Amino acid sequence: MQEASILVLEDERAIAEMIEIILRKEGIANITLCNTIEEAKNEINTKPFDFYLLDIMLPDGSGLDIAHIIREKSDAPIFYLTAKSSDADKLRGFMNGADDYITKPFNPLELVARVKVQLVRYMKKKNVQENHIFTCSRFTFDIDAAEIQVDGVKEMISGRLFHLLKYLCDNAGQVLSKEQIYESVWGDCLFDDNTVMVHIRKLREKIEKNPGKPTCIITVRGIGYKLVGDVSS
Repeated sequence: MQEASILVLEDERAIAEMIEIILRKEGIANITLCNTIEEAKNEINTKPFDFYLLDIMLPDGSGLDIAHIIREKSDAPIFYLTAKSSDADKLRGFMNGADDYITKPFNPLELVARVKVQLVRYMKKKNVQENHIFTCSRFTFDIDAAEIQVDGVKEMISGRLFHLLKYLCDNAGQVLSKEQIYESVWGDCLFDDNTVMVHIRKLREKIEKNPGKPTCIITVRGIGYKLVGDVSS
């Protein structure tokens, strides 16, 4: 997480500096502070960031207006930090690409904890995408070669199982509903519960020591599945 870069758009200098201090205490040194939308746009168009913390009410407009610019370039987490606290405001924020919405006044420790959760998850995903190799527990997945190694033994993986495993790796540690998995892997909104279960079973047969008692792809009862283990890339 030390290599992560964060853009903070906040026009209240005291708040911006306080956020910078608490993030630096967590080992995040690459922090860019902006106090206007125009300044933030220039930064966004110049370089990518791993996290965006945005105020909404700013001297030259609304922080909501730049979320679509970020989303055209990146799927990095976007947090809104604002005094606008109505349900309608929060809904508008989430509809404009927010991953979280924090209202002022806020608890600095809660803020940094929520930032860290999202940032760690994103950096893990980013590293997998950049390195194209994912290691978890007893298997290694080489995305470019469409190949997995289980306890050092190579196995080819093809078709839908490749896309299913890649989706699970991209979202390691997260509980994914069957509906989410189906829509992302099959690209179809007509959900088929049995299709997901059959392919999860086939994937477990590839990577689990005992598919009947899985330790990599676990079932979260009533919700879906989660890829767990010592994840690295």
